[in-house]
Amino acid sequence: MNLPQLFDEHHAPLFRFAYRMTGSVADAEDIVQECFLQILRPGNSYDPKRTPIRTYLFGVVRNQALKRRPADASQEMQEPGYEWSPERQMLRTELEQVVARAVAALPDGQRETLILAHYEQLSLAEIGEVMEIEVTAVKSRLQRARAGLRETLAAYVTSLEKRQ
Repeated sequence: MNLPQLFDEHHAPLFRFAYRMTGSVADAEDIVQECFLQILRPGNSYDPKRTPIRTYLFGVVRNQALKRRPADASQEMQEPGYEWSPERQMLRTELEQVVARAVAALPDGQRETLILAHYEQLSLAEIGEVMEIEVTAVKSRLQRARAGLRETLAAYVTSLEKRQ
């Protein structure tokens, strides 16, 4: 196992997952660092015959993130954006915050499932392995998460329409 290559290939998606789980850049960095340190420890539990390394790493990050309380969901990573008008940028920022709060407000299992499926693009089977649940449970949680988001975001759209 080539650790530098493993780090290069998996650091970004693991960091994104940890950040979306905790809402904190510092916590996400710590969690990912701990994940890679765990691989180096003697007697770690990774067995390549049992699970792919990607699935194992996401599982470690998930377990570390669950040990920490989620931070305020209104915090967001600052990414370079397009040159938009101030009004459009304000609406974009507001929408991002509304979506982040809606995702953060989902029950833990639904939030984790949604993040792994939509943001990290893991398959249902991989999500099941990471979360140690059956694929049918993954599907159910994903369906409930989407329904919850639809309801929350529909309320936001209605309030936005009333402002105009």
